[in-house]
Amino acid sequence: MLKKKNKEAIIKTYKIHDVDTGSPGVQVALLSKEIKNLLLHLKKHPKDLHSKRGLLKMVAKRRKLLGYLKEKNIKRYKAVVKKIGLKK
Repeated sequence: MLKKKNKEAIIKTYKIHDVDTGSPGVQVALLSKEIKNLLLHLKKHPKDLHSKRGLLKMVAKRRKLLGYLKEKNIKRYKAVVKKIGLKK
């Protein structure tokens, strides 16, 4: 789980307008950071199957959000993917 400071910094980087906390770009960025943290945890604890299931759910949710973003706004999709560093 992300700490409040980290979450605010990510939201500040990817927001579209001043009170934006739920746009697809912001959600993808937050999920990507959580996925990265969970991958580090799973490298230390490879038998933690509950966390692995959560990771798979997060990856699926991020994939769905990216698909939605690609369908609605291709420029924003490309910008978010490039900024996060995903291999799309």
